[in-house]
Amino acid sequence: MVQNTGKARKATVPSATRRLRLGLAIMLALLLVVGGKLFLVQGLDIGGMAEAALKNRLTPVELPAERGSILDSAGTVLASSVIRYNVVVDQTVNTKTESFRRLETVDGKDKPVTVSREQGISELAAVLGMDKSALTDALTGNRRYYIVAKDIRPDVEDRISNLQIPGIVTVGTSKRVYPNGSVAGGIVGFLKDGTTGQAGLEQTQDDILKGAPGKRLFEIGADGLRIPVGVDQLTPAVNGKDIRLTLNADLQYFAQQAIQSQTDKFGAEWGVIVVSDAKTGNIVAMADTNAPDPNDPGKVAAKDRGVRAVTAAYEPGSVEKMITAAALIEEGKSSPLDRFTIPPSYTVDNQTFTDAFDHGTEERTLAGILGWSMNTGTVMAGQRLSKEQRHDWLQKFGIGEAPEIGLPAEASGILTPSDQWDGRQEYTVLFGQGVSQSTLQTVRAYQSIANDGVMLQPRLIDSYISPDGTEEKVPAQPPRQVVSKDTAKQVRDILESAVTEGQIKEAGIDGYRVGAKTGTSQSPCDDGKPGFCGLTASMVGMAPMDDPRFIVEVVLQRPKGDIHGISNGPVFRSVMSQALRTFNVQPSTGEPARLPQYAK
Repeated sequence: MVQNTGKARKATVPSATRRLRLGLAIMLALLLVVGGKLFLVQGLDIGGMAEAALKNRLTPVELPAERGSILDSAGTVLASSVIRYNVVVDQTVNTKTESFRRLETVDGKDKPVTVSREQGISELAAVLGMDKSALTDALTGNRRYYIVAKDIRPDVEDRISNLQIPGIVTVGTSKRVYPNGSVAGGIVGFLKDGTTGQAGLEQTQDDILKGAPGKRLFEIGADGLRIPVGVDQLTPAVNGKDIRLTLNADLQYFAQQAIQSQTDKFGAEWGVIVVSDAKTGNIVAMADTNAPDPNDPGKVAAKDRGVRAVTAAYEPGSVEKMITAAALIEEGKSSPLDRFTIPPSYTVDNQTFTDAFDHGTEERTLAGILGWSMNTGTVMAGQRLSKEQRHDWLQKFGIGEAPEIGLPAEASGILTPSDQWDGRQEYTVLFGQGVSQSTLQTVRAYQSIANDGVMLQPRLIDSYISPDGTEEKVPAQPPRQVVSKDTAKQVRDILESAVTEGQIKEAGIDGYRVGAKTGTSQSPCDDGKPGFCGLTASMVGMAPMDDPRFIVEVVLQRPKGDIHGISNGPVFRSVMSQALRTFNVQPSTGEPARLPQYAK
């Protein structure tokens, strides 16, 4: 029988101790490695690993800024925006959620609480005003993006976000509305894709109107659930500024109706009416035919979506004779009662000029030449000005200079240098041919005469209004003295006499003294072919002449029929009368100017 002496037991003790010590050493080493790694990642964050992990968990939601409104001078809304939200669910996240945690305020302290999915759905249904079972169906499934509700108000959206339901997010949208439809539609413009200005002031003032979006930032865990004690940052949106215009919406509507009726009556391609305040340069109405409704601009042709009062340059015709008369008087080369012997036709430098009506040799005054719109007499008087003077006076009255009122594609017109004029053009510019300009440029020229020779640049944008209500006026451009006060008065007497004694009696308004001038010119064909395709007919005037307040111009492009049967007098009279009534302008006092049209 073999006996156990105990020697083997004694031999195994050191071996077990060594194994235990080795295991402890390995464990300590591993702990050091893991602890060091944790220290590097969480403490020192070498390589930005913690920051990168946080970024992966952060979920941003853009909060749209409210686009600024566009208002008329009295605050009537022409364009405005409302912020609305769509409620969107990731069904794959919400369906698998049995419960979730969120922060709630208990006894004045934020504490995490556990909320069941059923409770969350009940709360959301109450906020949305939806049936709970219908909402449960909408949140359940495997679609990653499903719209649960649309057009949610901002206050309701805030309540939904505070519920912190997994898989539920809100997506902000901005809806643009134009409550007055086509009133000033081309001026206001419209948006592309509901966000970016594409026409009118919506386009040129886009940066001011749109503001800056905000952002809500929160943490989402690996399971797709919102971490209740994680990052929750809110950067509020900065809303855009409102824009107040100089327009009067009521007068704008009236002018649009008037020019549409006039254009339809004569079968014209388009028509324009501009009403300007002679004292300030403010544009109070600027009407186009077929004006677009910005709520649905596609209903009108693309060519009708702009503002022809500033984009369409054309030969103005005889309304330009006012500039010729003003230049002659200011240069001391003629006067309203200066006498001219005018033959049936007038030839100078082998260029022959006639009038729109037949006449024999007549003795006329300068006032009578304009009162009866005689090309012959205008050339006879105007040749007293040098070619350079003719050009320079057109330029002084703003021809060739865009008004720059803040609309797209404003025309400068065409004023060719005098050394490039041919033998006929050097005379035709005296009565508005061989030169082109927009309607607003013509109105600006007449405004300087109405305002004692001081030209004020037209104004369309009156002020910008910040979200806090602070209003910043848009400063007027520096005025410039075009002619003397005395010259302006003499020209006004000529224009008033054209109504009292000349051919434009139909422009007269009971109780108010009116001065006016008509214009007719040939219209070049749009396809570039040589020759002309119809006429442009216009009338521009001012009232009351004892203290002029408003300038009104009416333009028809290519009206059909005999030009002698086409008159803008009635529509001019109607719009001017409406402007005087709207702004409570007192009737005229004193006797009107009645300069003789014939020399004795």
